[in-house]
Amino acid sequence: MKNRLLWKLLGINVLVIAFVIIMVWLAVDYLAAGYFMTLMEKYNISPTSSHQMFLSAVHRYLLWASVGALVLAVGFSFFLMRRTLHPLTQMTAITSKIASGDYSASVPVKSQDEVGQLALAFNRMAESLQKIEQLRKTMMIDVAHELRTPLTNIKGYLEALTDGVVSPSEETFELLQEETSRLVQLVEDILRLAKADAARASLRKVEVNIVDLISQMLDSFRSQLEEKELRVETHFAHGEKNFWADPHHLSQVLQNLLQNSWQYTPSGGAVTISTELKPRLIKVVFTNTGGEIADEDLPFIFERFYRGEKSRSREHGGAGLGLAIVKELVEAHGGSVGAKLLNGSIQIWFELPMDQPPRAD
Repeated sequence: MKNRLLWKLLGINVLVIAFVIIMVWLAVDYLAAGYFMTLMEKYNISPTSSHQMFLSAVHRYLLWASVGALVLAVGFSFFLMRRTLHPLTQMTAITSKIASGDYSASVPVKSQDEVGQLALAFNRMAESLQKIEQLRKTMMIDVAHELRTPLTNIKGYLEALTDGVVSPSEETFELLQEETSRLVQLVEDILRLAKADAARASLRKVEVNIVDLISQMLDSFRSQLEEKELRVETHFAHGEKNFWADPHHLSQVLQNLLQNSWQYTPSGGAVTISTELKPRLIKVVFTNTGGEIADEDLPFIFERFYRGEKSRSREHGGAGLGLAIVKELVEAHGGSVGAKLLNGSIQIWFELPMDQPPRAD
């Protein structure tokens, strides 16, 4: 393909040069020669031999000049076009590597023109594909890890029951039920994460009030919060306005954040929920006391299957998908998420744009 394109471009240049040479040749034959004949007759000089000498000399020098111009034009055009098309050739080769699963190669960017911009865009695409592929592999490993432990426990108990090593008891069946519930919860979390990934194409925005949604979520968590004797404080911004969002997905965000605060706040601790109005943005902040997260873990808490406890303890439940779902759903709305440690507490926040209602046609 490169050779065909290269020769096509060279052929265009050669045709242009040939057209110019023919036009100059005809101009000399019909115009310059005519003027020459007129001058010869004016000064009483025999034009026959002089005219022939004039045409021969002009044609000869024009021919040599044309050959030189053609050689230089083809040489320079070939060199410049080959340099221009070289990144495209590299992209073709790298595309074949990407198709086979190798995302490590990149196209060298040697210019800032359109081809250079194309190379930059191509490299960004390759990097994105590499990140997606790495995320897919990591997710498969994490899913296998999360599934292996409860399945191993269930298998061990069932073998022990079958061999008579463990006698059937209420405690044994409760353990089996607990491990089964953990598996079901993991599958449901993965399903919610998959739906969150596709949320950008399925948002159904209506006019919502964030205070009402937070209040509804607190009511649904009331018994769990009271069980751990958690103190809940709310600080809502004055002049709270309705904005356009998907209430189902936004409720999922609030539920996951409140669930996270409930799980990782020690008994007797405090959970604070506040809102803040910014220009064309609304910010919601969940703050809870305690927790075991460290500074170095903070940038990764929104990653899938990530948990701050290095032992991957399951005493709090969950597989590290709650905040990943929050991130996907918030970004689907065009918003952003973040977290920081503050005086022994952790703050997790998200911002959403105050979208205007769609115009009626």
